[in-house]
Amino acid sequence: MLSRVADTIYWMARYMERTQAMLQVIRIHYQVSQDNPGDFSWRSLLYSYGGKLTLEEIAALEQDTPRVLERMILNKTNPTSAYCNVLQARENARAVQDHVTQEVWQGLNRFYHAIREGEIPQQILYGDPISGIDALMGHGLMFIGAVQNTMPRDESYGYLNLGKMLERALQTTDILRLQWVSVAAQMQKQDEIPQLRYLLHSLSGQELYLRTYRGNFNPDSVLRFVLHNSYFTHSLDSCLNRLNWNFERLKGDSKPESHENLEFLIGQLANHVKYSTVSAGDPAQLNDFLLRTRKELLDIAVALGKNYFGRS
Repeated sequence: MLSRVADTIYWMARYMERTQAMLQVIRIHYQVSQDNPGDFSWRSLLYSYGGKLTLEEIAALEQDTPRVLERMILNKTNPTSAYCNVLQARENARAVQDHVTQEVWQGLNRFYHAIREGEIPQQILYGDPISGIDALMGHGLMFIGAVQNTMPRDESYGYLNLGKMLERALQTTDILRLQWVSVAAQMQKQDEIPQLRYLLHSLSGQELYLRTYRGNFNPDSVLRFVLHNSYFTHSLDSCLNRLNWNFERLKGDSKPESHENLEFLIGQLANHVKYSTVSAGDPAQLNDFLLRTRKELLDIAVALGKNYFGRS
């Protein structure tokens, strides 16, 4: 496969995984805003998804929910908005239509038109935002289903899953780091920590967590679940194991030196996460661990670009 084609498929998957993750985070944050309307701010999410906003612009926006939703989901000039992610994914899919199935292309194209205009944007801005966000996430799930059920298990599928798992690991790292600030603050003040539930919801993990820990929302248990639970598809352990599995499938089509370089980086990070002993009660240690994890994930992305996609 041409490196240009592999790169395009890889980034298509990253944009779509990023979109689904951010929509889920925004959805849960909106629910929190309805539970605690008097003590609520969008500031933390505006730092992540608001684009290049100044501190003054964030301060002016942080409590204006309709404007924030427009900025993070629908805005066509904010490069980090869900709309721009879907647009980029669609352009990538258009460039490699011979390497993705018709169902994958059609699903992505429908998602683009749904977020671009019509009923769903109107619902998000002027009606029930949860229903609008759920409708967009439904398009994302249809895209995922099309990939799983129609894509041949060839190189295209391998690079697509490399992008998906790398982006998912990055999103888990960023969401955990972003939300643990609130968890740590609540740990100092009260026994019940609602932010733990919001964190699990943001990662689509509350249902499995409840079955695993019988409803005991303990900070150490939540942290262990998000970092190490092999059955949880968004845990760092799970993401890195599947990243490694999909990478190993490409071994026969890789140059030995390129494969060995990436194999070392992925294995190094997987061991770093697997054998970590971070404590929920030490936010500074956890933050350092997550920053290092993020850096090593980005190092893997750079090495993929250099060794497999022909980027300098």
